[in-house]
Amino acid sequence: MKWPPDAAHWPMAEYSRIVHCPPHRWHVQVAGKGSSLLLIHGAGGAAQSWRNLFPLLIRDHRVICIDLPGQGFSQSGSQSRYGLAEMATDIAALCQAEGFKPDAIIGHSAGAAISLKMVLDGFQTKRVIGINAALGEFKGVAGLLFPAMAKLLSMTPMAAALFSSTASPTSVKKLLDGTGSNIDTTGHALYLKLIRDRKHVDATLSMMAQWDLKPLLRAFPRIDVPVSLIVGGMDRTVPPSVSSDAAARLPNAALISLDQLGHLAHEEDAETVANAIRVALNEKGPA
Repeated sequence: MKWPPDAAHWPMAEYSRIVHCPPHRWHVQVAGKGSSLLLIHGAGGAAQSWRNLFPLLIRDHRVICIDLPGQGFSQSGSQSRYGLAEMATDIAALCQAEGFKPDAIIGHSAGAAISLKMVLDGFQTKRVIGINAALGEFKGVAGLLFPAMAKLLSMTPMAAALFSSTASPTSVKKLLDGTGSNIDTTGHALYLKLIRDRKHVDATLSMMAQWDLKPLLRAFPRIDVPVSLIVGGMDRTVPPSVSSDAAARLPNAALISLDQLGHLAHEEDAETVANAIRVALNEKGPA
């Protein structure tokens, strides 16, 4: 999508700016005062996924949201930099260029993996918080088919265009319902707008095709910063057992269970997730 032509009524637009930090042009949203939090969304989303949580966090924190390269309003400058390692490197470079020094990184789904990779590479932060963190590989046949399918689709010029052109409110609702979360109509409309954008879909497919978790998973014992994994018990996208397994292998990890929430927990119940984040940060909740 293009900023600002496509930004009418986009969440937190008043805090948005476009930052050129090679190789990408980044969509960045910054607001609030206090200790800083960097928010990294998952594959297929954008900073809009934080729309309900953002206003709660900026009460006590300086909050930094970004769109991943090629997704949302961030424009990718290289088709070869959608992998986990490349995204971690490029986000760290953006933070250095802009003087962002987050006290904690909060990553949803694949964003949690990016957060941990940044820390593994030497990025300085005090804590990582994952929300339904995608820290496991697909099992069995799915592990062979899904990455290969994503790679094939990303190499097929018409795949993203076909997917985008056939997206409808009904198909998007079915897709979102499949996450185990029940989000509001505003959320549905925003995802529909994203999915109808061919470049956004193409970037998401390329991210999936270039994704390789194996080196990060092997390096878990070397990640010694505190890691809090917030887990939705109703998550149908990333099984809760993935976070349990990851916590068992990370040297300094803790689980926070939210039994009634799904994969998009921060969108369906931002207050509960904000309280869980306060617990992870060892902060007191609102009076």
